[in-house]
Amino acid sequence: MTVTLKNDYLTVKINEKGAELSSVKANDGIEYIWQAAPAVWGRHAPVLFPFVGRLKDDQFQVEDQTYPMGQHGFARDMDFEAVEQDDQHVIMELNSDTETLQKFPFEFKLRLHFTLKDHELIEHYEVVNPDSKKDLLFSIGGHPGFNLNLGDNQIQMEDTHIRIAPKQVYNQIPLKAPYTDPKNPIKFDATTPLDLTHALFKDDAIILDLKGEQITLMTENEVNNHGIAFTVANAPYLGIWSPYPATANFVCLEPWWGIADTVDFNGELKDKLGVNRLAAQETFNQEFSMSFF
Repeated sequence: MTVTLKNDYLTVKINEKGAELSSVKANDGIEYIWQAAPAVWGRHAPVLFPFVGRLKDDQFQVEDQTYPMGQHGFARDMDFEAVEQDDQHVIMELNSDTETLQKFPFEFKLRLHFTLKDHELIEHYEVVNPDSKKDLLFSIGGHPGFNLNLGDNQIQMEDTHIRIAPKQVYNQIPLKAPYTDPKNPIKFDATTPLDLTHALFKDDAIILDLKGEQITLMTENEVNNHGIAFTVANAPYLGIWSPYPATANFVCLEPWWGIADTVDFNGELKDKLGVNRLAAQETFNQEFSMSFF
């Protein structure tokens, strides 16, 4: 099943499976979201919950118990329910149950809010801890894939660059794939546009350490004036990714409230870098926006 939002400029589709944004199409027919070709990357824009990235040995520990867990958690493969909806807004909800508690020993309510305003789509993450006593430990992130050949199928990744604001030098967290090495950051110069190439991603994602500062990324190409502008205000990390060596003309801009395990991580969830600790009965709220032109 698919939920549709629509205004005078854009038609947005969201799958109930994973509450995954699957299409943002302009009235002139331009599709802004990657269409999930399975030979390259078979997803559109999954939510990453309750983990972002890979876990050491694909497992984690809570109170001396070990739990296996695949990359990016399980929410992206579960069915959400549309609990509130009109033409330009929907809330998609997933609740913990006996199945999730067996693999992730925390109660939760996860709500994804999608709001369409003119040429902009806002995606809001709401995580509720319904437990009466126990803290909820989790990570969450977005992974939207944006087409680069907008309005012209001949546009290649190499015709595209990303402008980043504020223009500054960021700390980049290296990947010793699939794990992170934050103790040895390298410099990422965003004072000039980032020229995209497929080889840029041969070592996996570029991870920026944002420290919660607002950042805007805007794609531009050399052929026409179409692109996307992506803004997030309070994320500690941001990933920029495109598949390699299987390649296609799209890029993912990924706001993360959490990160893959570090190379020296001991597996204990409470000690994990970037993990969010949400007290009983408390709510976590964060969002990002995408403008399409």
